[in-house]
Amino acid sequence: MLTEWIVAGQVWAKARQLGLIGEVLLGIADASVIPTPGSLDILVILLVGGSPHYWWRYVLAATLGSTIGGYLTFRIGEKGGREELERRIPARKLRKVYRWTEKYGVGSVAVPALLPPPFPLSPFLLAAGVLKVPKVKFISAYATGRLVRYSIVAWLGRRYGQAWIQWMEKDSQPIIWALIALAILGGIGAGIYIWRRKQQGLPGLRSAEKKAA
Repeated sequence: MLTEWIVAGQVWAKARQLGLIGEVLLGIADASVIPTPGSLDILVILLVGGSPHYWWRYVLAATLGSTIGGYLTFRIGEKGGREELERRIPARKLRKVYRWTEKYGVGSVAVPALLPPPFPLSPFLLAAGVLKVPKVKFISAYATGRLVRYSIVAWLGRRYGQAWIQWMEKDSQPIIWALIALAILGGIGAGIYIWRRKQQGLPGLRSAEKKAA
């Protein structure tokens, strides 16, 4: 929904209204356990495309918001423990995340922070919290990865932002409908995934209830 809102209607006017505060808020959401893949990248490109001389402000605001969101996700993992992580992430995927985190330490945070969607981010942030990665090292690695990423995105905004803004303002209607369709499909997929996870958890829940009885 956030991505649709950014590109819908008069794209540039809405992106400009969001500004630095909008970047910080969107950055917090983007690094949460319910991310908005690519939405912050789009906003940075649009803002830098409109005001290329202030590109560094947009990079810092995006990095700040994302770092706050990443730390909050880290804290969820730290407080929730392995049980919370296992509830959120499929077992096969989780084993890979644990192996990567144990092998590379803060590198397992810096690399996902740098890479663009669809590379998953929140599982590594949660795992870093579960495995008690030192907070200062976590924040330093994550913020560095994000700073590099949004600097690259800002470069793209300086180079292509104006052309992209003009194209999206001219041809926004097909984009809006395409994104609405993707959002509906994504919602259906998420619903099916949650339902299947609940179904898989029922046998264990029943067993625990029998033991308690």
